[in-house]
Amino acid sequence: MKRCDWTMQEIMIEYHDTIWGNPEHDDQTLFEFLILDGAQAGLSWLTILKKRESYREAFDQWDIETIARYGKRKTNELLKNPGIIRNKLKVASAIQNAQAFLKVQEEFGSFDSYIWDFVDGKPIQNKFKTVKEIPAKTDLSDTISKDMKKRGFNFVGSTIVYAWIQSIGLVNDHIVSCFRHKEVKAMGKK
Repeated sequence: MKRCDWTMQEIMIEYHDTIWGNPEHDDQTLFEFLILDGAQAGLSWLTILKKRESYREAFDQWDIETIARYGKRKTNELLKNPGIIRNKLKVASAIQNAQAFLKVQEEFGSFDSYIWDFVDGKPIQNKFKTVKEIPAKTDLSDTISKDMKKRGFNFVGSTIVYAWIQSIGLVNDHIVSCFRHKEVKAMGKK
């Protein structure tokens, strides 16, 4: 079975085969991957995937309203947690992003409505033949990044945003020979 070339270890294969690129519409999951992709900055996705369950536990099962209210005590607790990336800026960013996320939900009714509006509700179906063809950022990720920064989000540079929109299925970047390309494309038509 042909897969995208970056799937080397079991945890990456499972993520690739079941999650990556699926059009996601659940606000809590959209938030989770936003925070995880921000945490990845300067690190490998493998490192973040290995810590995913620890993140879920540390960040109250991704309860956005709870995270938005984190104070100094909870921040200090997170910075001592070996199960997550203990970077002050990344932890502060998760809290700031929860607050910005809630404002977007209030304005648009859901974060899902906000983010999917950038692609008119339909995933972009790319047709890359090799992983090397896949860009690190695009005009779309530039636009989303700029808008999110304006709304108070942090750790949402264009490269981070592109990785995030790949993971949540705004773009289908499975290479065309990968068995998941057709599966993900079919999900986008629903």
